[in-house]
Amino acid sequence: MEGKTAVIKFRIDSSRKKDWKTFCKTKHISLTGLIINSVENRLMDHERKKVLGFIERQDNIFVKIETNINQIAKIVNGQKFISQHELEKFSVQLAEMIKLKTQQNEIFLKIYSMLGK
Repeated sequence: MEGKTAVIKFRIDSSRKKDWKTFCKTKHISLTGLIINSVENRLMDHERKKVLGFIERQDNIFVKIETNINQIAKIVNGQKFISQHELEKFSVQLAEMIKLKTQQNEIFLKIYSMLGK
């Protein structure tokens, strides 16, 4: 954190403060962080960790798909032949992967813009 330069005091019910502190404890965040991030409409630290985990899982899924594509290409290169039906099926799968990758990239851009706030 940057240097603390000001203190803000405000009044809330004791029960609400207790609820907020309990919430913060379960999310492993500070009460100050909760208030600042809420006011500034930023992702909380625990939400940021979830997002980064999601991104990592997505990347792993595409790595598996890309590996399968490479295996098919290796088989075709070895046989020097692919049937028209298999080629069409493979092309459909490639097109679907491109579509999914485009959608994923759009989601990631939105996520990164949220993380940057």
